[in-house]
Amino acid sequence: MSKPRVAFFDFASCEGCQLQIINLEEAVVDVAKLIDIVSFREAMKEHSDDYDIAIIEGSITRPMDVKRIKEIRENASILIAMGACAHLGGIQRLSNQWTPEENKEEVYARHPGAEHTGDDNPLFEKPVHRAVDEIVKVDAIIPGCPIDKNEFAKVLIALLTGKKLPIPDYPVCVECKKNENICMFEIGKFCMGPLARAGCNAHCPTTGNECEACRGFIDNPHEKAHLEVLEKYGLSADEIMRRKSMFTHRYIEEATSSGSSPEEAKGGE
Repeated sequence: MSKPRVAFFDFASCEGCQLQIINLEEAVVDVAKLIDIVSFREAMKEHSDDYDIAIIEGSITRPMDVKRIKEIRENASILIAMGACAHLGGIQRLSNQWTPEENKEEVYARHPGAEHTGDDNPLFEKPVHRAVDEIVKVDAIIPGCPIDKNEFAKVLIALLTGKKLPIPDYPVCVECKKNENICMFEIGKFCMGPLARAGCNAHCPTTGNECEACRGFIDNPHEKAHLEVLEKYGLSADEIMRRKSMFTHRYIEEATSSGSSPEEAKGGE
């Protein structure tokens, strides 16, 4: 029996998640036993449009990207959204709240002589960053920025063997407690841990950094409890919303369109 044929595709992203795949090291042996990689621009020159599984990195931004992702979806039996850009729309999604002119002014006005290409190209008139599942059906998501390479291997193996996907649905706070971390709020920092999806082993708080929810929210986040914690430590509503939008502006957009809070919008998915 032939192995499933796997192809990697990149859209608007830094391609750091694909580099994590290359860094699989010994775990790549287990993955290689199950699949045949037929297209992977980061690692090989060969390319084939004959594939069973498509793994997507990056947000969908331009009309040409929409057309391309739809074609990939038609060719693939399974489509996986890999990383925060494909899963949530990425940090670049923050630019959706401003006009193209405002974004150009903010980025290019600081660099005399820098020229923005594509101004006369209609494909660049109104770039809007979206997650892959806002355009096409997604069969599995591997969250994170970047993804965890071992989680990638586990998800792929689970898909191929018909097992439950190993993506946790409990908050990062659980992993912080397991690691015996001091709560970020107790040391005067901000943290999205009460809402953020675990699975990273609370990497950022464990190393003294604040959680920015790069893995998105859990399915049913406890919005009220989180807001009570933030208010207890003197954070304003503006600060709460600013910090929530780093990786999770998608939820704010969805909440705006539905008239609910970002966490309610997520919980209703």
